[in-house]
Amino acid sequence: MSSYPPSSAPQTTLRQRLAGLRGPAVPPRPLDARALAALAANPGCGRRALLDGAGVDKTVLASALGSPAPFGQSQFAIVRGNSFEAKIKGDGGSELLRLVYEHLGAGSEPPGPGARVPDLTAAGPEGRAARTALALREATAAGRDTGAWTLLDHPMLALEVAGSPAYLEPDAVVVHPDGRWTVVEIKSFPMIDGSADAAKVGAAARQAAVYVLALEKTAAKLAGAEVGHTVLLVCPKDFSNLPTAAPVDIRRERSVTRRQLDRLTRVEELAAALPDGLSFDPARTAEELAEAVSAVDAAYAPECLAACELAFHCREQARAADEVTALGRSVRGELGALTTVGAALAAAAGHGPADDPTAEALRRAARLRAEALEASG
Repeated sequence: MSSYPPSSAPQTTLRQRLAGLRGPAVPPRPLDARALAALAANPGCGRRALLDGAGVDKTVLASALGSPAPFGQSQFAIVRGNSFEAKIKGDGGSELLRLVYEHLGAGSEPPGPGARVPDLTAAGPEGRAARTALALREATAAGRDTGAWTLLDHPMLALEVAGSPAYLEPDAVVVHPDGRWTVVEIKSFPMIDGSADAAKVGAAARQAAVYVLALEKTAAKLAGAEVGHTVLLVCPKDFSNLPTAAPVDIRRERSVTRRQLDRLTRVEELAAALPDGLSFDPARTAEELAEAVSAVDAAYAPECLAACELAFHCREQARAADEVTALGRSVRGELGALTTVGAALAAAAGHGPADDPTAEALRRAARLRAEALEASG
């Protein structure tokens, strides 16, 4: 069973077009759950949707444009995380399965030494996604027939995003004997006294929501399969290397992510609107790349600085165009039809549209501010 979209002539044409956009000799950069979570958080940004859909490496592109962004974990954090993950997945994943049973295994027999850990190796992401779908079907049937638990170590999932497939690799998926599938997120940040940093837990929940959405596509084709909307977050306990875990309800994150991904403009529509010959090939000059990037509309907001490699370049463009979005989405929403900082300041000075309630509110706010300053002086 395959969980990725069937190939077709139009899809092949789209792939050729996207290959031309990123450069004929440039391999596509695959989308991951972090990128999808960030993409869903800003669905109005056609620039990010196109670049991610085409597999453009935005880190390389940002450097070529002269606006690199410092992203990524330190090498120490990566090594520590890999070591922690290998520890809890050792011995056939017995420790990981114990944690899943302890927190989310109510009503099932505890996992024994016969827990299944299928081999998921295959050629390419499409092959691995197909192998994962088959393993999920076999694990669901085995659980129903024999009560066996199954641990899928780094399975490959497929999810269509804006008209093109994205391949995702969660840390683990556990198949319960009752046919329930649980996503497991393994993080290297500590869980101190039973709780972890709220921002990091939120980011993990948004990533897990993307995995759940991808799993639901496969589960819909299998009788008796169900994707759990409570994921298990596994972290080091306090400041040790011992594992501890906590269930995280991701129903809200799943609903928000599903809604935002559905709103994304399809990649083929964005690509079709571009002029022939346009390319984001890093071999091109900085001037050519800047012109190519400017041809795709962006929706910059300060929140992009924590989630997108092109954020510094887009911020410079937003400031140069005097866009109020550079001040934040909330400010943009409050100002309504006043889309530039200059227009907002003019309205506050009494030169805005006479019948605009936003301009009237700005004039009143400016008047009150002047009176307060005069009184304090």
